[in-house]
Amino acid sequence: MHYRLDAFGRVRYQLVQPGPVVGLRARGVPIALASLCFAALAGVAQAAESAAPLQVLDPVIVTSIRTETSVLDTPASVNVVDGSQMRDGRMQVNLSESLGAVPGLQIQNRQNYAQDLQISMRGFGARSTFGVRGLRLYVDGIPATMPDGQGQTSNIDIATIDRVEILRGPFSALYGNSSGGVLQVFTHEGQAPPSLGASFAAGSDASYRYGIRAQGARGTGPGAMDYTLGISRFTTDGYRDHSEASKNLGNARLGVQLDDDSRLTLLLNHVDLRAQDPLGLTREQYETDPRSAALAEQYNTRKTVKQSQGGLRYERRIDADNELSLMVYYGQRDTGQYQSIPPFVQERPLHAGGVIDLSRDYAGTDLRWTSRLSLAGRALTVIGGLAYDQMTEERLGYRNFIDTSNGPELGVRGELRRDETNRVRNTDPYVQASWDFAQRWTLDAGLRYSTVKFRSRDHFIDGANGDDSGDASYREALPVAALRYAATPGLNLYASFGRGFETPTFNEVSYRPDGLAGLNFDLKPAINTSVEVGAKARAAGGLVTAAIFQTNTEDEIVTAVSSGGRSTYQNAGRTRRNGLELSWDAEYANHWRTQFSYTFLDAKYRDDVCSPAACGMNPIRSGNRIPGIARQAAYASVSWAPPQGWRAGVDARYLSDIYVNDDNSEAAPGYTVVGVGAGYLWQAGHWEWNAFARLDNLFDRKYVGSVIVNEGNGRYFEPAAGRNWVAGLAASYTF
Repeated sequence: MHYRLDAFGRVRYQLVQPGPVVGLRARGVPIALASLCFAALAGVAQAAESAAPLQVLDPVIVTSIRTETSVLDTPASVNVVDGSQMRDGRMQVNLSESLGAVPGLQIQNRQNYAQDLQISMRGFGARSTFGVRGLRLYVDGIPATMPDGQGQTSNIDIATIDRVEILRGPFSALYGNSSGGVLQVFTHEGQAPPSLGASFAAGSDASYRYGIRAQGARGTGPGAMDYTLGISRFTTDGYRDHSEASKNLGNARLGVQLDDDSRLTLLLNHVDLRAQDPLGLTREQYETDPRSAALAEQYNTRKTVKQSQGGLRYERRIDADNELSLMVYYGQRDTGQYQSIPPFVQERPLHAGGVIDLSRDYAGTDLRWTSRLSLAGRALTVIGGLAYDQMTEERLGYRNFIDTSNGPELGVRGELRRDETNRVRNTDPYVQASWDFAQRWTLDAGLRYSTVKFRSRDHFIDGANGDDSGDASYREALPVAALRYAATPGLNLYASFGRGFETPTFNEVSYRPDGLAGLNFDLKPAINTSVEVGAKARAAGGLVTAAIFQTNTEDEIVTAVSSGGRSTYQNAGRTRRNGLELSWDAEYANHWRTQFSYTFLDAKYRDDVCSPAACGMNPIRSGNRIPGIARQAAYASVSWAPPQGWRAGVDARYLSDIYVNDDNSEAAPGYTVVGVGAGYLWQAGHWEWNAFARLDNLFDRKYVGSVIVNEGNGRYFEPAAGRNWVAGLAASYTF
């Protein structure tokens, strides 16, 4: 790929069409394998120097490590997924529909909209029983991950996405707390001429999505404006019993060119979600009736979410070598959740009840200065900044029943059992630099000093239920460094190092594994050290990448017990993740595209751990695999997508077995699923029409789509859907 910079230093690219296809074969993770991979990449890169003429693609902005680099030149594992490819032939509801080709990313649809997607990168985030943990999520620069590390994807609007960037490995530590990986979503920037479109999709289990989208731009120079607006509604009966859901989603982006050197962007987002929670199943329940949800129906388990947020981003070019960027944001999120905790358990005086009522206000800012300098006659880019985020949470807990003359009435809000105010904030100064110190060599380095402070004030003090207030503070210096060597114009080799940390979230400190009252501030932050060696080459029609990595973690935070929708956590001593990632993404002039990725991840405990809650049930033994993580994953696809007319594609995804508990006594079997799709796109005057149909799980494979790690009642398994279909039609009018 060839790149240039626009007026704000953002990267634009062109795709080079090189020579013949050359494959890569994975056999393990030793250094010998890396040498073979890098040698193969060097060979195909040299062959690519006699490439075919350039094919110019739509502009792409690459910002994951903040410096002005292309994907090829970035000394880290980063993938960019185009928004139009995420929408083509899809329902456009879940990120899991279109991110399967990213190596190192394990993204699972739980078939449960009350619990969000299950996302992990290189094993980080795999312990999450709901929402996203251990990773940083951003939507147009606004964190979708709170300062404590708890994140969610429900507010991401696929219909208006320009691109998604996924960063893995040591460089993700540049984003501070809970950055085992980084997923950034960017909304499409409006362009002239303006257009207005509508879309409709229907699928299995009475699933429907309706959406409208408007985009455009007016004028040039000072006063110029651009806009993008998307509104959609999704409803489904759900694959399983008791899994109905509805989601209303709105996303807007408005940009204004204030003058020749400054720009202001307004970002608005709102989501309203209502979903039943079918809960997990035991192995026997999964084998006999994977759609069942008897316990969930008994307690009417469910969840509601309402979130509104807005942000402003100001960018100013001070001169040819200096730029200023300022982001400010504010949001509110209200969550209500009804769990399946039995009444007799809630009779204990210290129990917080089976209904959770959360109200969160969050805000923050990120101020950044970028300078392009010279050192020893060579280009030097320096970035300095300060990030500040805060969240205030009002947490109430109620019993999920009321007593009646006929016994407890379940699934209703009962007596108050918890009332507290929680606050968390982080203050993170950071600096990083990129120096082209020799003709083919580049050195990148950075340091972020992250301070995260927790404060909880208990307002529910009643007899044996005493004052559970508490405070905790965590500080850590997070250095990163990388060395890149441009072996040829089409081949880069790099090595990188980084140190990250992960604090417990408020949800993780909410309950103690020993069953006593109070917050679990005994949890320590996990500290990880990562190294990575990789290679990237323009070859075989596109970009080929290979990376090997190792991450050692101290005080890994893991699930102690998960039961009744409630989880407790503990530190598990040392862990190690060894891995290999390979990928190939190629496009050809005759509209064919091929994608392939492979991930090998060996994630194991290195210490014996036995907490009061885990002894005799899920003891951790040195050498056991960390649950929730597949050892191997692979993806392959072939598609044909001309600008007009018929288009079609086929893809296959493989995931090896996944252990569901710490003692590795239970596992979800591995599986391979295949999907096929076809469509027809045509234009008639100012109109463009796009019809599509798709079948997933073509061979009706029965498999477990995701797991609940260490579920105390053995309800580990969340079944995936059998053969399912989606079809839709989109129309847009260009003025």
